[in-house]
Amino acid sequence: MGLYLINILFGPIFYDNIFQFCIKIFKEGTVEYYIVLFLVNTYVFYTLLIICHKMMQQVINTNKLKKKISLLVNRVKTNEMNERYFRSRKDIVVIDSSEMIALTFGIRKPIILLSTKLIEMLDITELEAVIFHETAHQKYHDTLKIFVLKVISDVMWYIPLAKWAYRNFKVMIELVADEFAITRMGSELGIGSALLKLIKTHLDVKNQSLLVPFADGTIDYRLQQIIEPYYTLPFKLQTKSIFISINVMIMSLILMIIV
Repeated sequence: MGLYLINILFGPIFYDNIFQFCIKIFKEGTVEYYIVLFLVNTYVFYTLLIICHKMMQQVINTNKLKKKISLLVNRVKTNEMNERYFRSRKDIVVIDSSEMIALTFGIRKPIILLSTKLIEMLDITELEAVIFHETAHQKYHDTLKIFVLKVISDVMWYIPLAKWAYRNFKVMIELVADEFAITRMGSELGIGSALLKLIKTHLDVKNQSLLVPFADGTIDYRLQQIIEPYYTLPFKLQTKSIFISINVMIMSLILMIIV
């Protein structure tokens, strides 16, 4: 799609892309040619518009979140957490809140956000495990990956596998972050105990693309993985989703082969 846009904006520089192939199937000047040209251009600019909209939406949401955080930040606790856990980048922010909050947000420089309620509820071992978990999200740039997959799943709504990949990737990154915390802590007790406490408090966090909450809909899988490390996760995919996705891919390949 990028190559096709370059061709439109700067002239015929690249030809090896499926959009050019679709147009070249038909003879230039015919009704069919102009219909396909219109459909291809509409699809490309629609996709570009959706991507730009999602990016602007996330920038706006992130700025709103930062403003809200700036009003709630507890500077004493924030400095204490950064010093206690040797955070040279000062990337832990503590806010005054009655909710148990632990999440990573931001793309370029991800920040770990904790609430005073969470710090009060968890013991030292549990809190350290949660911080290691969130550190893994920072280390592996999970917020960026989630954002990209979210945009892809929204743009390619006609390929169910894209949305399936997005949903299950969120489960996988939580398991990887748990494994990182367990490795650094040397035990499953800290992360497991923290998860159980969060379940008891009925934590409910709205999941935005730039947020990676510590506790979300993946908790059941994560506890199962801690209890049974060799447990196979049931990533189910509906037959209908597979059928539609494969047909879309096959049609794309056929168009390339015909040309």
